[in-house]
Amino acid sequence: MSRPVIGVTVSRRSGWRIFPLVAFNLWLAGGRGRKWQSGTDTAPDLDDVDGVIIGGGDDISPDLYGGQLVTSARLEPARDALEHDIVADAMERGIPVLGICRGAQMLNVVLGGSLHQDAYGTYTASKHVWTILPRKRVMVTAETRLAHIAGTAPMIVNALHSQAVDRLGCDLNVAARDDGGMIQAVERTKDPFALGVQWHPEHLFYAKRQRAVFRALVNAAAAYKANRSQLKAVDRI
Repeated sequence: MSRPVIGVTVSRRSGWRIFPLVAFNLWLAGGRGRKWQSGTDTAPDLDDVDGVIIGGGDDISPDLYGGQLVTSARLEPARDALEHDIVADAMERGIPVLGICRGAQMLNVVLGGSLHQDAYGTYTASKHVWTILPRKRVMVTAETRLAHIAGTAPMIVNALHSQAVDRLGCDLNVAARDDGGMIQAVERTKDPFALGVQWHPEHLFYAKRQRAVFRALVNAAAAYKANRSQLKAVDRI
């Protein structure tokens, strides 16, 4: 059986180094990555993929959820528009989505949620780290799909974000929080499969629990390709 194809959105600045990492994780999980980014001649085509990853990068404009812009925000409007359309179309078609950092936030926004633009200003008890190294502790919520995928023991992950989920989008549940209560993962409660993690599992490929996140997406993508239940496919992990 051919490997499910996963479209992966990346930043124009850092995509050259991030996409190979994500593609490597997908290959380990049984999938195959296809690079997407704004400003190229070739527009992403959801007809060509079985799943989607919305990758990390700059902050999301508050224009997408009715918030007020903070002066520290670093925005990429063309990417906002591209990824918003991709996630909305994927949900409509029933294509599974994994959101990484910014991607988790975009998933929440597209489904009607909002963001804390100054996450650490809101969650003052949360440990503020900015590193690709695993330095932040995250607690997985019991009886969630993420708990089934990766277990309930605390995770030590990386963190490169300044924004975080505020009001949850439609059909999303909290799947993990940090020590200060900040949301660190969200998941959709029905098909299509959708999971958003605030950290960067692509940098943690040596950790079995982080590889399982990519395997969940690939399993869901294979189920989409075969017109089967995605959540049941993920639950078989």
